[in-house]
Amino acid sequence: MRLGIMTGYSGARIDLPLDMIQEADRLGYYAVWTAEAYGSDAVSPLAWIGAQTKQIHLGTAIMQMPARTPAMTAMTAITLDQLSGGRFLLGLGLSGPQVVEGWHGEAYGKPLKKTREYVDIVRKIVERKEPVVYDGEYYQIPYHGEDATGLGKPLKSIIHGRAEMPIYLAAIGPKNVELAAEIADGWLPMFFSPRAYQEVFAAPVEAGLKKAGKTIDQFDIAPMVHVAMGDDLEICYNMVRPFVALYVGGMGAQGKNFYYDLMCRYGYKEEADAIQKFYLSGQKAEAMSVVPDSLIDEVALCGSKARIKDQLEMWKEVPLTTLNLATMDIDTTRAIAELVL
Repeated sequence: MRLGIMTGYSGARIDLPLDMIQEADRLGYYAVWTAEAYGSDAVSPLAWIGAQTKQIHLGTAIMQMPARTPAMTAMTAITLDQLSGGRFLLGLGLSGPQVVEGWHGEAYGKPLKKTREYVDIVRKIVERKEPVVYDGEYYQIPYHGEDATGLGKPLKSIIHGRAEMPIYLAAIGPKNVELAAEIADGWLPMFFSPRAYQEVFAAPVEAGLKKAGKTIDQFDIAPMVHVAMGDDLEICYNMVRPFVALYVGGMGAQGKNFYYDLMCRYGYKEEADAIQKFYLSGQKAEAMSVVPDSLIDEVALCGSKARIKDQLEMWKEVPLTTLNLATMDIDTTRAIAELVL
């Protein structure tokens, strides 16, 4: 099992934990990942990190597809990949309707169809076999709509991409997970539960792999896991509760929240209902208070080093390849390296 670091997206000001990232690079961590929501972007911090590290892979978790055309994403990916000596990992995701329509001003559309088309075009550009022509429901290259000039012509990327550049997809719903296993090289799940893998995720992963003619060892399952290390277990739990409450309660509208749906599939519907009810009514502290300890232990690593060592055994029983730690603590980064690498 490889290790990665998730740096997330910024708050009001961006402050990268560069010392921790450089230590992870020295320790042999596989990848460092940046994110974006509706503030800091994922690409600029990753370029900054890439210039100040030596061997760690550089991943986006994720670049939002509505924020960039497939061509712009491919251009960015090839550029960063060449500048970093082939270290780039392209993580993509659609995001949710509130961000897609409320921030990017794009129609949410059919996520499966849109994602498939987007990845198809990116691969065509990166592989650089021929000038790109694509006629999909969402993307047409060259563009040929009613307002087209008619002057567009198929083009081939000037810069030469690495044809085997890995593409990862963020997904948690069954159909999206199946699509990721089919068309991507890796999967970036959030709030992944190893206990629930067989019941919730195994079937869609296997179905997607079968469609593509791939095996599980050709697919990088790379979940993000929050880590709170310390001797006081309750304090550790409380460090994770805000993230669970935010995503289950507030990352999406009532009836359209993928993280709420995931918690229900894990068997926590009653708790998810309470979290969402409190959060959407502005009672964030109450939402955090009803996040159960048992759920945190399913999706995060909490407690002393010895307790986390025991917890890691559960993560080793499922076919994940890269464990991406959500932490800003350099000592935790070192401690997990001692346990895994």
